[in-house]
Amino acid sequence: MPKKRAGTGQRGAKRRKAAGAERSAASRARTVPKLRESVPLVPASHGSGQKTVTGRVLHDPVSDRLRPIFPIDLAKCGTIDALVRGMGETAFTGRQVGDAADVLEAMARDQDCFVVMTLAGALTVGKMGLIFCDLVDAGIVKAIVSTGALMAHGLVEATGRSHFRYNPAMDDRELFHAGYNRVYDSLEPEVNLDHVEEVVDHILQGWDPAETLCSWKLHRRIGEYLLEHTPGRGILKSARALNVPVFVPAFSDSELGIDFALDQRVRRKKGQPLLRFDPFEDFEYFAQTMLSQKRMGILTIGGGVPRNWSQQFGVFAELLARRGIEQVPLKRYHYGVRICPEPVYWGGLSGSTYREAVSWGKFVPEEEGGRFAEVFDDATVALPLVAGAVLERIGYFRREGQRAK
Repeated sequence: MPKKRAGTGQRGAKRRKAAGAERSAASRARTVPKLRESVPLVPASHGSGQKTVTGRVLHDPVSDRLRPIFPIDLAKCGTIDALVRGMGETAFTGRQVGDAADVLEAMARDQDCFVVMTLAGALTVGKMGLIFCDLVDAGIVKAIVSTGALMAHGLVEATGRSHFRYNPAMDDRELFHAGYNRVYDSLEPEVNLDHVEEVVDHILQGWDPAETLCSWKLHRRIGEYLLEHTPGRGILKSARALNVPVFVPAFSDSELGIDFALDQRVRRKKGQPLLRFDPFEDFEYFAQTMLSQKRMGILTIGGGVPRNWSQQFGVFAELLARRGIEQVPLKRYHYGVRICPEPVYWGGLSGSTYREAVSWGKFVPEEEGGRFAEVFDDATVALPLVAGAVLERIGYFRREGQRAK
């Protein structure tokens, strides 16, 4: 039988009849303006109680229990946390930053919450790498899903090499011949990437051809190499030290993917056994990890493949049950914090809201306890504020200071 359209049948007729009556009543007497559903209406007597000549009954916002906002007082903002709390009591993007810190703090304090951090964009070239290390070292982030380029540029940083400012007077053709790869206003010297290839080649040359590669296994080995050979900090180093898996779903679309492909060519030329890379080992390991969690949270910086790959787990779990493959419960993210400037109206995944993702079965609705915050801003501005505030709240910097002593 063909499916009925929404709003047909007896229920639809009742809804249309009720809606018609509601519109008629509203046209006859415009009394109480509709507030947000989460704010209960109060009797008109709490306001002026008198209908004005235009038909409005003006309410008292205090009686309606509306939450006031306040000017930020920089004289009282002696810490990152104090600044972000003050921003949370303002408006626009400042309030978004404050709300994001509150939700991330809730994730960090929820002992049953497994937090996945997804990363996209040139954020290690943008010098956000140590913040990612802090979030891992603090025990907040339990898994990372990233672009491969971000991990490669982070490996540059972890091995003691630098990125540099771009001088707009330099021509891009000259940059190419000089071996300076431009990332907007910064430069990645080609010699850095050659050094990354040396590290990756060292690891691949010692790989047992009988063991299938996937991104999380390779990044774990790189982390072990960093722990053994480098004194500084790095994302993969912190991740390995705390047993945090790092997944790169689009591995072939990266410097490390290119290095793997080059190594295969060299092996073929030398008559050595080829290595096998299977991205579905990443998929299965991530799925099994997430299926075992009581609650899940996601911290998304940017969007793209890492965000979608991480979020589609909820769809995968629902299909396992609905198609009779395995008996598993619905597995959806309870928390979400997203920092990304892309607007929703372009229709891309990077700009889509968490409310939209609820319709796909990826997130617990707010009405059922889900908590979300979205910051439409450059991550190099918003991330240090949000992460810094939460790390202060949980005492991370005090602990690190004590260790340093």
